[in-house]
Amino acid sequence: MSLQVFRHWIPTVKDAFDRTLMVAKFFCSLHVTNTFLCTCALAMGPSMLPTLNLTGSLVLVERLSIRFGKMASGDVVLIRSPEEPRKVVIKRIVGVEGDAVGNEEATAVVPKGHIWIEGDNKHNSRDSRQFGPVPYGLLEGRVFWVMWPPEDFGSVGRKVENISLESSAGCQKT
Repeated sequence: MSLQVFRHWIPTVKDAFDRTLMVAKFFCSLHVTNTFLCTCALAMGPSMLPTLNLTGSLVLVERLSIRFGKMASGDVVLIRSPEEPRKVVIKRIVGVEGDAVGNEEATAVVPKGHIWIEGDNKHNSRDSRQFGPVPYGLLEGRVFWVMWPPEDFGSVGRKVENISLESSAGCQKT
């Protein structure tokens, strides 16, 4: 008689197990996508004006370019801050290893395994001009799309320009 009671619950238990497995697969897929393929980030602050919004821009970040070494000058990147490792910042790559970055007063050569990053708002950005070149290992991904605010919706393209260098902390002067 007691076995009959348990047999009544078997379909319910199987259904609950199947649904739990489906939810677990979803979260595993979400984790793999977020860690290895693509993620979103909220960029706030003045350092990337006018490319990103001062009050906050929701951006999509792809992680494949850094894994395959496809980063280049002009790309906007998500990077672990070399000054505050718990903080992630968004800046533009100005130079990759071997590139000379500078202005009329100083020139610095980016060392092997490093990149030179700067904010688009030169007057209000903490970047490589203050702390020097950044190890390639701190890169987290390349920003490729602005999702919010709606008026900025669209692609974040590569911008190549001659960027000035106000200080060359940590670089070789030539």
